This record gives sequence, C-alpha cells and structure tokens, in this order.
Amino acid sequence: MKHRTNALPRLLTAAVTLMSASAWGKEPDVKEGNLAVTMKVDASKSLGPLEPAWAYFGYDEPNYTTMEHGRALLKELSALSPVPVYIRTHNLLTSGDGTASLKWGSTNAYTEDLAGRPVYDWTILDRIFDTFRETGVVPLVEIGFMPEALSVKPEPYRHHFPDGEIWAGWGYPPKDYGKWADLVYHWVRHCVDRYGEKAVATWLWEVWNEPDIAYWQGTPEEYFKLYDYSADAVKRALPAARIGGPHSTGPRYPHAADFLRRFLDHCAHGTNYATGKTGSPLDYVGFHPKGDTAMVDGHVRMGIAHQLESIARGFEIVTSFPEYRKTPIILGESDPEGGAAYSAKRFPQNGYRNGSQYPAYTAAVLAGTYDLARRTHANLMGSVTWAFEFEGQPYFEGYRTLATNGIDKPILNLFRMLGLMRGQRLQLDSTGAIGAESLLKTGARERPDISGLASGTDRDISVLLWHYHDDDVAGPAASVRLAVNEITSSPKRVLVRKYAIDEQHSNAFTVWKDMGSPQTPTPAQVETLRAAGQLTAEGSPEWLSVQDGQVDVDVTLPRQSVTLLQLSW
Repeated sequence: MKHRTNALPRLLTAAVTLMSASAWGKEPDVKEGNLAVTMKVDASKSLGPLEPAWAYFGYDEPNYTTMEHGRALLKELSALSPVPVYIRTHNLLTSGDGTASLKWGSTNAYTEDLAGRPVYDWTILDRIFDTFRETGVVPLVEIGFMPEALSVKPEPYRHHFPDGEIWAGWGYPPKDYGKWADLVYHWVRHCVDRYGEKAVATWLWEVWNEPDIAYWQGTPEEYFKLYDYSADAVKRALPAARIGGPHSTGPRYPHAADFLRRFLDHCAHGTNYATGKTGSPLDYVGFHPKGDTAMVDGHVRMGIAHQLESIARGFEIVTSFPEYRKTPIILGESDPEGGAAYSAKRFPQNGYRNGSQYPAYTAAVLAGTYDLARRTHANLMGSVTWAFEFEGQPYFEGYRTLATNGIDKPILNLFRMLGLMRGQRLQLDSTGAIGAESLLKTGARERPDISGLASGTDRDISVLLWHYHDDDVAGPAASVRLAVNEITSSPKRVLVRKYAIDEQHSNAFTVWKDMGSPQTPTPAQVETLRAAGQLTAEGSPEWLSVQDGQVDVDVTLPRQSVTLLQLSW
C-alpha cells in the first residue's frame, strides 16, 4: 500500500549543507565549545517517496479509546498530517465488562448460552470502532485475545497487573477452532454492515500478538492453525481485506528469528489447517523490534543498537523468502524497550520517556529503519509506536505515553514534525552521523549521532535534524550552518521556519517541573501546560535573500534535541 506523496520535478536541483566540511563520517570537530557538524542534502538525488511509516500507534487498553483524553489524543493523531494514521490495540476480543486498567481491556464480544451456542455482543466493540471513525483514524485490527468461553484453560482468566503474572486464560488456544473462525467471520461481517465495505477494505487485520512468547500459551503449530482459521474467516467475510502476521518479537533473538522463519514457511508452503490447501494468505509481515534501557552511573542509558539489530535481521529474514520479497512489512511495536505500562517511578531506566531524549532517539531509529529497508530492499510499510495515554494516572509518571492527563509530551511533537514533511526523500550526508550500520553494532555511546532526514517538493525542502546520545548526560551542543544552493527555479527569497524540541521548546515536562511538579495543577496551570505541549516555532519565520543561488542559516542543536527546518519559496 502506498500513501499519497508529492513528486519532485526535475526542475529542482538543490544542495543543503550544514557548515562546509571536507570529510564525511569523522568525529565532529569542536567549535567555540560546541560540536561542528557538516551535513549535505542533495535535492537532485531522490531516494524515492518519503513513506509515512511513522503514522502508526498502538496500546494494550482498547477501552481508553472512548474516554475523554483518549478521544482527544486520537483527534490529535489524526490531525498530524494528511496521510492515514493507523491504530493497533490488544484485547479486542477479551471477555469482561469493558472496565479499563493498565495492560487490560475487554469487550465481551463472545459468550455462550447454557447449551453452548455462541452469543455475539458487539456493543463495546462498536463504541471503540465508532470512536476510531469519528476521530479519523484507521484500525489495524488485532484479532485477540481468547474469549473466556472459548479458552481451553479459562481459569484464572484475568490478570491484575502489576501484581503477579499477566499470563492467564485469555492467552490459550480455542477449544473449538470452528467456533473461533465463526466469531472472526461474524465480526468482520458486522464491521462491513456497520461501516461499509469500502471503509473496512482500508483497514488492516492481524492474528494475535507476540505468539512466540507467553502471550500465546499454545505451540507454534497451534498458532499457525489459529492464523489459518482466522485468515480464512476474514477473507470469506471480505475478500478485499488485508491480513498479516505473526507480530512476533524482535528477530535479534534466535527463538524469535526461528519463529518468524517457520511462520513464513508455513504461509508459503505449509498445509492450511482451515482449507487443506497449500499456503495461507499473507498481505503483510509483522514483527516487533525493541531496544532496551538501563541505569548506568545514575543516568539513563538507552540501547538503540538492539532495536536496529532486530529491524535489520527481520528485514533480512522476510526478504530471504522469494514469495515475500515485495510484501509490505509493519513493525508492529517499534520502541526503545518493552513495557509501556512500567513507570519510570518504579523502573528509573525508563526516565527518558518524559523529556527530549525520547524524540531524539525515535528520530534516529526512524531514519535507521528507512536506511536498513533500502539496504535490504525490504518493503517498509509502517512502524508502530506503542504509546498512547493512561487515564487517571499521576502527571508525568514516566509511562511510555504520548500524553499525560491531556498534556502532550515532547515525543508527540516529533510526530507533528514528521507530519509536516512531504514529497521525496533526499540524499543526506553528515559528518556527525554514526550511520545505521554502526549504530546497530555499537549504538551512540562513544559519541552522539548528529544527523538528519530530508524531503522535498518543487516548492520546499524540509530537514529533520537530531542530536542524540544513548547516555542521558550533559554534553556540548552542535553548531550548524545551513547552506542551500543550486536552486534551478531561481527564487529571489527563501522563507525559513524552524521548529524545535529540546529542554526549552515544545516541552511541557520542563514547564511542569518549573511549576514545582504539581499533581493537582490549577486550571490556569493546566492551560499553560497544554500550550507548552504543542510544537513550538523557534523564533519568527524569516525571509532570506538568495545570493548566487545560495542561502545560509545558522542553527544550534542542543544534546538530546530535534529540530525541523522548512525552507519554502
């Protein structure tokens, strides 16, 4: 599936340079106490459309969807850019009364009467999907988890996070695969009847979540059977539907890599458990690359290398199958570490989540993902950020969320920046870049990754810049001069806009701390925080004259920051 893009006509040839430099890949020089970095973006070298792989988000708790802050956040996500924003959630078929809590949700879509006959109730699911429709987002529908009445081991059924194990009756195979398939079929038909075939055909479907670990309490073969019955039911209900899987864990781990290979082999060559034919429908492939975090000498250290390694290995596995070399890939959860609901208060290594290190990390990973997809010829479709919001939790508790109590966090402003980028991806080189190949081996620990992602149309160029380090400690800023030259359309002036995410810009967390970290902010403080959570323009837009086809702009990038520069004419 391709999103809308703006073509870059041949008439535009431009180069974007951050200071002038003589060699690429060297460790940045020091200039007046700051790092001096040179980048070059050549707009005559298109790398193809900048696909909005970032426009995917997810969360465990589907019932937060219909709550006040959940609805508001979905509207914000939908408004990020004109491209479709996809939403993935767990627990859409889990039994219960719809009460939300951390790592839990339920819809009670399936029960049975005293005679064991299926009873379908779409009431709670309709509220969730009606909210998706009303807020303008598109479902990436996760078919799971197992209803209590179908589970082969229903008791105990519910967990009580954070106490005890989360693995319970919802994670087991069905006692009757035929009843399971009927549930899936009737669910899809109900969606078609309610929302229309044209709308539902734009959705994406998947089967379960991370079946290679304890989310699935059956064997791999039992998961393959579940997938076959589910995919067949979806396609019978709506032949145009798109379904994929297995949404297994990061392939840097041997067990996960083996599971992904076995699943792909089954879909390509195995006997279908539902139809008896060879193979199973697979419209996209999903897997979940994650990094890791730790506390080192009293500060947060992130593990960008681990996440990029899983991405690279997953791309290599998928493209090693001739049948799936061109099949779209969705990174179903692509995050700095594994657990959104584990707060930084209890787990200090998650302290990156409130501030500007999170968006700087995510920008670097996204660019690395694009580069690895290009290297392996993988068809990258989407990269899901597993973060949403938690109702009724303390302000800035350090959950992996996009907002806290209706206050947007710095990470959300990165996606606002990305939503402003369009057109073709342009070649970018940086003397401060570590590069995807080195990042997945050593991370950004010996020195920071100072690099960028560029795109352009015939009337503008956007350059997303970041200054990222795995270690969240103080360090020098980067001094930058931007030179744009060789603009063949010969504008006389260029309008430069600058947006920043750092400690002082687009950062409600800093403002909240300056207030004294109130847990019961006044209405006036809430309004101040909401304003601080929006994307901030640094300074006013500035018209600059073009001299001999070149424009120069000075920029400073603090450590752990992201800046978007937009040049238009």
